[in-house]
Amino acid sequence: MQRILTFFQKIWSAPQLRKKLLFTAGVFLVFRILAHIPLPGVDIVRLGQLFDGSQFLSLLNVFSGGTLARFSIAAVGINPYITASIVMQLAGMVVPQLKAMQKDGESGREKVNQYTRLLSVPLGIVQSISVLALLRSQDLLLASDPIILGVLILSLVTGALIVMWLGELITLYGIGNGISMILFAGIISELPTAVAQIWSLTTADQLMTVGIFLALFLFVIALIVYMNEAVRKIQIQYAKRTRGSKVYGGQSTHLPIKVNVTGVLPIIFAVSLMLVPSFLAGILTSSGNDTWIAFGQNLNIWFAPTSYIYMAVYFTVVLIFSFFSALVFFNAEDISSELKKSGAFLPGIRPGAPTKKYLEFVVSRITFAGALFLGFIAVLPSLAQLLTNIQSLAIGGTGVLIVVSVILETTKQAESMVVEQNYDQYT
Repeated sequence: MQRILTFFQKIWSAPQLRKKLLFTAGVFLVFRILAHIPLPGVDIVRLGQLFDGSQFLSLLNVFSGGTLARFSIAAVGINPYITASIVMQLAGMVVPQLKAMQKDGESGREKVNQYTRLLSVPLGIVQSISVLALLRSQDLLLASDPIILGVLILSLVTGALIVMWLGELITLYGIGNGISMILFAGIISELPTAVAQIWSLTTADQLMTVGIFLALFLFVIALIVYMNEAVRKIQIQYAKRTRGSKVYGGQSTHLPIKVNVTGVLPIIFAVSLMLVPSFLAGILTSSGNDTWIAFGQNLNIWFAPTSYIYMAVYFTVVLIFSFFSALVFFNAEDISSELKKSGAFLPGIRPGAPTKKYLEFVVSRITFAGALFLGFIAVLPSLAQLLTNIQSLAIGGTGVLIVVSVILETTKQAESMVVEQNYDQYT
Protein backbone atom coordinates (compact mmCIF):
# COMPACT_ATOMS: atom_id res chain seq x y z
CA MET A 1 0.00 0.00 0.00
CA GLN A 2 2.86 2.37 0.82
CA ARG A 3 4.34 1.78 -2.65
CA ILE A 4 1.00 2.63 -4.27
CA LEU A 5 0.67 5.84 -2.28
CA THR A 6 4.24 6.81 -3.13
CA PHE A 7 3.59 6.14 -6.80
CA PHE A 8 0.50 8.39 -6.82
CA GLN A 9 2.42 11.11 -4.99
CA LYS A 10 5.10 11.01 -7.69
CA ILE A 11 2.46 11.27 -10.39
CA TRP A 12 0.68 14.17 -8.72
CA SER A 13 3.94 16.02 -8.09
CA ALA A 14 4.72 16.00 -11.85
CA PRO A 15 2.86 19.04 -13.31
CA GLN A 16 2.63 17.74 -16.89
CA LEU A 17 1.42 14.31 -15.79
CA ARG A 18 -1.07 15.89 -13.39
CA LYS A 19 -2.56 17.90 -16.27
CA LYS A 20 -2.88 14.74 -18.37
CA LEU A 21 -4.68 12.93 -15.54
CA LEU A 22 -7.10 15.82 -14.98
CA PHE A 23 -7.77 16.07 -18.72
CA THR A 24 -8.48 12.33 -18.91
CA ALA A 25 -10.84 12.61 -15.93
CA GLY A 26 -12.64 15.48 -17.67
CA VAL A 27 -13.11 13.39 -20.84
CA PHE A 28 -14.47 10.54 -18.70
CA LEU A 29 -17.01 12.96 -17.24
CA VAL A 30 -18.16 14.06 -20.69
CA PHE A 31 -18.45 10.41 -21.77
CA ARG A 32 -20.60 9.57 -18.75
CA ILE A 33 -22.86 12.58 -19.46
CA LEU A 34 -23.35 11.29 -23.02
CA ALA A 35 -24.15 7.84 -21.62
CA HIS A 36 -27.13 9.34 -19.74
CA ILE A 37 -28.68 11.26 -22.66
CA PRO A 38 -31.49 8.93 -23.85
CA LEU A 39 -32.96 8.80 -27.34
CA PRO A 40 -36.75 8.68 -27.86
CA GLY A 41 -38.78 5.92 -29.49
CA VAL A 42 -37.83 3.00 -27.22
CA ASP A 43 -39.54 1.48 -24.18
CA ILE A 44 -36.68 2.02 -21.70
CA VAL A 45 -38.35 0.06 -18.86
CA ARG A 46 -38.83 -3.10 -20.93
CA LEU A 47 -35.39 -2.63 -22.49
CA GLY A 48 -33.83 -2.65 -19.02
CA GLN A 49 -35.78 -5.82 -18.16
CA LEU A 50 -34.53 -7.47 -21.36
CA PHE A 51 -30.89 -6.74 -20.50
CA ASP A 52 -31.36 -7.82 -16.88
CA GLY A 53 -32.83 -11.13 -18.04
CA SER A 54 -29.96 -12.00 -20.38
CA GLN A 55 -26.46 -12.55 -19.04
CA PHE A 56 -24.98 -12.17 -22.52
CA LEU A 57 -26.77 -8.85 -23.16
CA SER A 58 -25.72 -7.73 -19.68
CA LEU A 59 -22.10 -8.36 -20.68
CA LEU A 60 -22.54 -6.25 -23.82
CA ASN A 61 -24.17 -3.55 -21.71
CA VAL A 62 -21.15 -3.55 -19.39
CA PHE A 63 -18.81 -3.09 -22.37
CA SER A 64 -20.88 -0.11 -23.51
CA GLY A 65 -20.86 1.47 -20.06
CA GLY A 66 -24.61 1.01 -19.60
CA THR A 67 -25.44 2.99 -22.74
CA LEU A 68 -27.29 0.09 -24.44
CA ALA A 69 -29.75 -0.50 -21.59
CA ARG A 70 -30.44 3.25 -21.44
CA PHE A 71 -30.49 3.56 -25.26
CA SER A 72 -28.45 6.73 -24.97
CA ILE A 73 -26.87 8.72 -27.80
CA ALA A 74 -23.66 6.74 -27.13
CA ALA A 75 -25.38 3.33 -27.38
CA VAL A 76 -23.20 2.21 -30.31
CA GLY A 77 -20.16 3.59 -28.52
CA ILE A 78 -16.62 2.97 -29.70
CA ASN A 79 -17.48 -0.28 -31.50
CA PRO A 80 -17.47 1.15 -35.09
CA TYR A 81 -13.99 2.58 -34.62
CA ILE A 82 -12.68 -0.69 -33.13
CA THR A 83 -14.16 -2.63 -36.05
CA ALA A 84 -12.70 -0.15 -38.55
CA SER A 85 -9.26 -0.45 -36.92
CA ILE A 86 -9.39 -4.24 -37.21
CA VAL A 87 -10.48 -4.04 -40.86
CA MET A 88 -7.62 -1.65 -41.66
CA GLN A 89 -5.11 -3.97 -39.98
CA LEU A 90 -6.36 -6.89 -42.07
CA ALA A 91 -6.43 -4.77 -45.24
CA GLY A 92 -2.77 -3.87 -44.65
CA MET A 93 -1.88 -7.51 -45.32
CA VAL A 94 -3.71 -7.55 -48.65
CA VAL A 95 -3.30 -4.03 -50.09
CA PRO A 96 0.38 -3.21 -50.79
CA GLN A 97 -0.23 0.56 -50.84
CA LEU A 98 -1.83 0.43 -47.40
CA LYS A 99 0.99 -1.74 -46.06
CA ALA A 100 3.56 0.76 -47.33
CA MET A 101 1.54 3.58 -45.79
CA GLN A 102 1.58 1.85 -42.38
CA LYS A 103 5.39 1.74 -42.54
CA ASP A 104 5.76 5.34 -43.72
CA GLY A 105 6.39 6.87 -40.32
CA GLU A 106 4.13 9.39 -38.63
CA SER A 107 2.64 10.82 -41.84
CA GLY A 108 1.68 7.35 -43.08
CA ARG A 109 0.09 6.40 -39.77
CA GLU A 110 -1.90 9.64 -39.79
CA LYS A 111 -3.29 8.80 -43.25
CA VAL A 112 -4.24 5.31 -42.05
CA ASN A 113 -5.96 6.85 -39.01
CA GLN A 114 -7.89 9.20 -41.28
CA TYR A 115 -9.07 6.27 -43.42
CA THR A 116 -10.04 4.45 -40.23
CA ARG A 117 -12.17 7.39 -39.12
CA LEU A 118 -13.89 7.55 -42.51
CA LEU A 119 -14.56 3.81 -42.44
CA SER A 120 -16.11 4.19 -38.97
CA VAL A 121 -19.03 6.14 -40.46
CA PRO A 122 -20.54 3.38 -42.67
CA LEU A 123 -19.76 0.79 -40.00
CA GLY A 124 -21.53 2.98 -37.47
CA ILE A 125 -24.58 3.15 -39.74
CA VAL A 126 -24.63 -0.65 -40.11
CA GLN A 127 -24.29 -1.20 -36.36
CA SER A 128 -26.95 1.40 -35.60
CA ILE A 129 -29.37 -0.35 -37.97
CA SER A 130 -28.52 -3.66 -36.28
CA VAL A 131 -29.34 -2.22 -32.85
CA LEU A 132 -32.69 -0.89 -34.09
CA ALA A 133 -33.45 -4.24 -35.79
CA LEU A 134 -32.74 -6.06 -32.53
CA LEU A 135 -35.06 -3.72 -30.64
CA ARG A 136 -37.80 -4.15 -33.25
CA SER A 137 -37.51 -7.96 -33.06
CA GLN A 138 -38.26 -7.69 -29.33
CA ASP A 139 -41.14 -5.22 -29.88
CA LEU A 140 -39.24 -2.53 -27.98
CA LEU A 141 -39.05 0.02 -30.79
CA LEU A 142 -42.05 2.34 -30.47
CA ALA A 143 -41.25 4.42 -33.56
CA SER A 144 -42.02 3.13 -37.05
CA ASP A 145 -41.91 6.31 -39.15
CA PRO A 146 -38.95 6.20 -41.61
CA ILE A 147 -38.02 9.80 -40.81
CA ILE A 148 -37.87 9.08 -37.07
CA LEU A 149 -35.85 5.92 -37.70
CA GLY A 150 -33.46 7.93 -39.88
CA VAL A 151 -33.05 10.50 -37.09
CA LEU A 152 -32.35 7.71 -34.59
CA ILE A 153 -29.66 6.21 -36.87
CA LEU A 154 -28.13 9.66 -37.42
CA SER A 155 -28.11 10.28 -33.65
CA LEU A 156 -26.46 6.92 -32.90
CA VAL A 157 -23.78 7.47 -35.56
CA THR A 158 -23.14 10.99 -34.26
CA GLY A 159 -22.77 9.63 -30.73
CA ALA A 160 -20.31 7.00 -31.96
CA LEU A 161 -18.22 9.66 -33.72
CA ILE A 162 -18.23 11.85 -30.60
CA VAL A 163 -17.02 8.92 -28.48
CA MET A 164 -14.33 8.20 -31.09
CA TRP A 165 -13.25 11.86 -30.92
CA LEU A 166 -13.11 11.72 -27.10
CA GLY A 167 -10.89 8.65 -27.31
CA GLU A 168 -8.51 10.39 -29.69
CA LEU A 169 -8.38 13.42 -27.38
CA ILE A 170 -7.24 11.13 -24.55
CA THR A 171 -4.54 9.66 -26.79
CA LEU A 172 -3.28 13.13 -27.77
CA TYR A 173 -3.63 15.13 -24.55
CA GLY A 174 -4.40 12.61 -21.82
CA ILE A 175 -2.76 9.46 -20.53
CA GLY A 176 -3.09 5.95 -21.95
CA ASN A 177 -4.59 4.67 -25.18
CA GLY A 178 -7.82 6.56 -25.77
CA ILE A 179 -9.88 3.66 -27.11
CA SER A 180 -8.82 1.37 -24.27
CA MET A 181 -9.49 4.10 -21.73
CA ILE A 182 -13.04 4.62 -23.03
CA LEU A 183 -13.70 0.88 -22.68
CA PHE A 184 -12.14 1.02 -19.22
CA ALA A 185 -14.37 3.93 -18.18
CA GLY A 186 -17.50 2.12 -19.39
CA ILE A 187 -16.71 -1.10 -17.52
CA ILE A 188 -15.69 0.64 -14.30
CA SER A 189 -18.87 2.75 -14.33
CA GLU A 190 -20.98 -0.43 -14.22
CA LEU A 191 -18.97 -2.04 -11.43
CA PRO A 192 -20.89 -0.44 -8.49
CA THR A 193 -24.22 -1.47 -10.05
CA ALA A 194 -23.03 -5.06 -10.54
CA VAL A 195 -21.73 -5.27 -6.96
CA ALA A 196 -25.00 -3.85 -5.61
CA GLN A 197 -27.03 -6.38 -7.62
CA ILE A 198 -24.95 -9.30 -6.37
CA TRP A 199 -25.25 -8.05 -2.78
CA SER A 200 -29.01 -7.54 -2.98
CA LEU A 201 -29.67 -10.95 -4.58
CA THR A 202 -27.35 -12.89 -2.27
CA THR A 203 -29.09 -14.79 0.54
CA ALA A 204 -27.55 -15.94 3.81
CA ASP A 205 -26.99 -19.49 2.59
CA GLN A 206 -25.06 -18.16 -0.42
CA LEU A 207 -22.41 -16.29 1.59
CA MET A 208 -19.97 -19.19 1.32
CA THR A 209 -20.58 -19.32 -2.43
CA VAL A 210 -19.92 -15.59 -2.74
CA GLY A 211 -16.72 -16.00 -0.70
CA ILE A 212 -15.53 -18.72 -3.06
CA PHE A 213 -16.43 -16.48 -6.01
CA LEU A 214 -14.39 -13.60 -4.57
CA ALA A 215 -11.41 -15.91 -4.09
CA LEU A 216 -11.79 -17.05 -7.71
CA PHE A 217 -12.04 -13.40 -8.76
CA LEU A 218 -8.71 -12.59 -7.09
CA PHE A 219 -7.15 -15.67 -8.71
CA VAL A 220 -8.38 -14.54 -12.13
CA ILE A 221 -6.84 -11.09 -11.60
CA ALA A 222 -3.51 -12.66 -10.68
CA LEU A 223 -3.71 -14.98 -13.70
CA ILE A 224 -4.49 -12.05 -16.01
CA VAL A 225 -1.54 -10.05 -14.69
CA TYR A 226 0.76 -13.06 -15.12
CA MET A 227 -0.40 -13.83 -18.68
CA ASN A 228 -0.43 -10.17 -19.69
CA GLU A 229 3.21 -9.76 -18.65
CA ALA A 230 4.41 -13.18 -19.87
CA VAL A 231 6.84 -13.05 -22.80
CA ARG A 232 8.99 -15.51 -24.72
CA LYS A 233 12.50 -14.11 -25.18
CA ILE A 234 14.24 -15.14 -28.40
CA GLN A 235 17.99 -14.54 -28.42
CA ILE A 236 19.32 -12.23 -31.13
CA GLN A 237 22.98 -11.92 -32.09
CA TYR A 238 24.46 -9.03 -34.09
CA ALA A 239 27.22 -9.80 -36.55
CA LYS A 240 30.72 -8.46 -35.86
CA ARG A 241 32.20 -5.96 -38.28
CA THR A 242 35.84 -4.94 -38.33
CA ARG A 243 36.87 -1.51 -39.53
CA GLY A 244 40.59 -0.93 -39.24
CA SER A 245 41.58 -1.83 -35.72
CA LYS A 246 38.06 -1.47 -34.29
CA VAL A 247 35.39 -4.16 -34.02
CA TYR A 248 31.74 -3.15 -34.19
CA GLY A 249 28.65 -5.21 -33.36
CA GLY A 250 28.72 -8.62 -31.78
CA GLN A 251 26.18 -7.66 -29.12
CA SER A 252 23.60 -10.13 -27.92
CA THR A 253 20.04 -9.15 -27.04
CA HIS A 254 16.59 -10.71 -27.21
CA LEU A 255 13.30 -10.30 -29.05
CA PRO A 256 10.35 -10.37 -26.59
CA ILE A 257 7.16 -11.99 -27.90
CA LYS A 258 4.11 -11.68 -25.66
CA VAL A 259 2.20 -14.87 -24.92
CA ASN A 260 -1.04 -12.94 -25.35
CA VAL A 261 -0.05 -11.15 -28.57
CA THR A 262 -3.42 -9.61 -29.49
CA GLY A 263 -4.89 -8.89 -26.06
CA VAL A 264 -8.67 -8.96 -25.87
CA LEU A 265 -9.33 -8.60 -29.62
CA PRO A 266 -10.19 -12.31 -30.21
CA ILE A 267 -12.89 -12.09 -27.55
CA ILE A 268 -14.33 -8.95 -29.14
CA PHE A 269 -14.43 -10.82 -32.47
CA ALA A 270 -16.12 -13.79 -30.82
CA VAL A 271 -18.68 -11.65 -28.96
CA SER A 272 -19.76 -10.07 -32.25
CA LEU A 273 -20.14 -13.51 -33.83
CA MET A 274 -22.00 -14.98 -30.86
CA LEU A 275 -24.61 -12.22 -31.21
CA VAL A 276 -25.83 -13.81 -34.45
CA PRO A 277 -27.79 -16.78 -32.93
CA SER A 278 -29.61 -14.52 -30.46
CA PHE A 279 -30.38 -12.03 -33.20
CA LEU A 280 -31.74 -14.76 -35.50
CA ALA A 281 -33.74 -16.29 -32.66
CA GLY A 282 -35.43 -12.95 -31.99
CA ILE A 283 -36.38 -12.58 -35.66
CA LEU A 284 -37.62 -16.19 -36.01
CA THR A 285 -39.75 -16.16 -32.86
CA SER A 286 -41.60 -13.07 -34.12
CA SER A 287 -42.06 -14.41 -37.69
CA GLY A 288 -45.51 -15.93 -37.13
CA ASN A 289 -44.56 -19.27 -38.69
CA ASP A 290 -44.80 -22.18 -36.21
CA THR A 291 -41.80 -24.01 -37.66
CA TRP A 292 -39.58 -20.93 -37.53
CA ILE A 293 -40.85 -20.04 -34.05
CA ALA A 294 -39.93 -23.52 -32.78
CA PHE A 295 -36.48 -23.27 -34.38
CA GLY A 296 -35.97 -19.81 -32.85
CA GLN A 297 -36.91 -21.14 -29.41
CA ASN A 298 -34.42 -23.98 -29.84
CA LEU A 299 -31.74 -21.46 -30.79
CA ASN A 300 -32.44 -19.57 -27.56
CA ILE A 301 -32.05 -22.80 -25.59
CA TRP A 302 -28.93 -23.98 -27.41
CA PHE A 303 -27.18 -20.62 -27.16
CA ALA A 304 -28.22 -19.66 -23.66
CA PRO A 305 -25.11 -18.36 -21.86
CA THR A 306 -25.09 -21.29 -19.44
CA SER A 307 -25.62 -24.03 -22.05
CA TYR A 308 -22.74 -26.36 -22.89
CA ILE A 309 -23.26 -25.79 -26.62
CA TYR A 310 -22.86 -22.04 -26.17
CA MET A 311 -19.71 -22.40 -24.05
CA ALA A 312 -18.16 -24.94 -26.44
CA VAL A 313 -18.84 -22.80 -29.52
CA TYR A 314 -17.69 -19.61 -27.77
CA PHE A 315 -14.47 -21.28 -26.57
CA THR A 316 -13.74 -22.69 -30.05
CA VAL A 317 -14.36 -19.37 -31.79
CA VAL A 318 -12.00 -17.59 -29.38
CA LEU A 319 -9.31 -20.20 -30.06
CA ILE A 320 -9.65 -19.81 -33.84
CA PHE A 321 -9.60 -16.01 -33.73
CA SER A 322 -6.61 -16.05 -31.34
CA PHE A 323 -4.47 -17.97 -33.83
CA PHE A 324 -5.70 -15.89 -36.76
CA SER A 325 -5.12 -12.58 -34.95
CA ALA A 326 -1.63 -13.64 -33.80
CA LEU A 327 -0.58 -14.38 -37.39
CA VAL A 328 -2.05 -11.04 -38.53
CA PHE A 329 -0.54 -8.78 -35.87
CA PHE A 330 2.80 -10.56 -35.57
CA ASN A 331 4.26 -10.28 -39.05
CA ALA A 332 7.16 -12.75 -38.98
CA GLU A 333 8.20 -11.86 -42.53
CA ASP A 334 8.67 -8.17 -41.73
CA ILE A 335 10.52 -8.93 -38.49
CA SER A 336 12.89 -11.39 -40.16
CA SER A 337 13.52 -8.86 -42.94
CA GLU A 338 14.31 -6.08 -40.44
CA LEU A 339 16.66 -8.37 -38.52
CA LYS A 340 18.48 -9.23 -41.73
CA LYS A 341 18.83 -5.56 -42.73
CA SER A 342 20.28 -4.64 -39.32
CA GLY A 343 22.83 -7.46 -39.42
CA ALA A 344 21.12 -9.49 -36.71
CA PHE A 345 20.37 -13.20 -36.70
CA LEU A 346 19.06 -15.93 -34.44
CA PRO A 347 21.86 -18.24 -33.24
CA GLY A 348 21.78 -21.50 -35.19
CA ILE A 349 19.21 -20.22 -37.72
CA ARG A 350 20.00 -18.68 -41.09
CA PRO A 351 18.58 -15.20 -41.86
CA GLY A 352 15.63 -14.80 -44.20
CA ALA A 353 13.10 -17.58 -44.78
CA PRO A 354 14.43 -19.94 -42.04
CA THR A 355 14.16 -17.13 -39.47
CA LYS A 356 10.61 -16.36 -40.63
CA LYS A 357 9.64 -20.03 -40.34
CA TYR A 358 11.13 -20.31 -36.85
CA LEU A 359 9.38 -17.16 -35.61
CA GLU A 360 6.03 -18.44 -36.92
CA PHE A 361 6.67 -21.76 -35.15
CA VAL A 362 7.39 -19.99 -31.84
CA VAL A 363 4.36 -17.70 -32.15
CA SER A 364 2.09 -20.66 -32.92
CA ARG A 365 3.29 -22.52 -29.82
CA ILE A 366 2.94 -19.64 -27.37
CA THR A 367 -0.34 -18.53 -28.96
CA PHE A 368 -1.81 -21.92 -28.06
CA ALA A 369 -1.26 -21.14 -24.36
CA GLY A 370 -2.59 -17.60 -24.84
CA ALA A 371 -5.64 -18.91 -26.75
CA LEU A 372 -6.50 -21.38 -23.97
CA PHE A 373 -6.22 -18.52 -21.48
CA LEU A 374 -8.51 -16.25 -23.53
CA GLY A 375 -11.01 -19.08 -24.04
CA PHE A 376 -11.15 -19.66 -20.29
CA ILE A 377 -11.61 -15.93 -19.66
CA ALA A 378 -14.41 -15.78 -22.26
CA VAL A 379 -16.53 -18.59 -20.78
CA LEU A 380 -15.72 -17.70 -17.16
CA PRO A 381 -18.98 -15.76 -16.55
CA SER A 382 -21.04 -18.75 -17.73
CA LEU A 383 -19.01 -21.17 -15.60
CA ALA A 384 -19.32 -18.89 -12.56
CA GLN A 385 -23.06 -18.59 -13.07
CA LEU A 386 -23.40 -22.39 -13.24
CA LEU A 387 -21.28 -22.95 -10.13
CA THR A 388 -22.63 -20.12 -7.95
CA ASN A 389 -26.21 -19.92 -9.27
CA ILE A 390 -25.93 -16.11 -9.11
CA GLN A 391 -27.69 -14.64 -12.13
CA SER A 392 -26.19 -11.13 -12.05
CA LEU A 393 -22.53 -11.87 -12.78
CA ALA A 394 -22.44 -9.36 -15.61
CA ILE A 395 -18.81 -8.31 -15.25
CA GLY A 396 -16.94 -11.46 -16.14
CA GLY A 397 -13.41 -12.36 -17.06
CA THR A 398 -13.43 -10.31 -20.26
CA GLY A 399 -14.24 -7.09 -18.44
CA VAL A 400 -11.62 -7.84 -15.80
CA LEU A 401 -9.08 -8.59 -18.56
CA ILE A 402 -9.70 -5.19 -20.17
CA VAL A 403 -9.56 -3.33 -16.85
CA VAL A 404 -6.37 -5.04 -15.64
CA SER A 405 -4.65 -4.66 -19.04
CA VAL A 406 -5.49 -0.96 -19.24
CA ILE A 407 -4.31 -0.37 -15.67
CA LEU A 408 -0.99 -2.14 -16.33
CA GLU A 409 -0.33 -0.30 -19.61
CA THR A 410 -1.33 3.09 -18.19
CA THR A 411 0.81 2.53 -15.09
CA LYS A 412 3.83 1.75 -17.28
CA GLN A 413 3.22 4.91 -19.32
CA ALA A 414 2.89 7.00 -16.15
CA GLU A 415 6.10 5.54 -14.72
CA SER A 416 8.01 6.32 -17.92
CA MET A 417 6.68 9.88 -17.87
CA VAL A 418 7.79 10.34 -14.26
CA VAL A 419 11.29 9.06 -15.10
CA GLU A 420 11.43 11.27 -18.20
CA GLN A 421 10.46 14.40 -16.27
CA ASN A 422 12.99 13.61 -13.55
CA TYR A 423 15.63 13.17 -16.24
CA ASP A 424 14.68 16.50 -17.88
CA GLN A 425 15.46 18.29 -14.60
CA TYR A 426 19.15 17.39 -14.99
CA THR A 427 19.52 18.19 -18.70
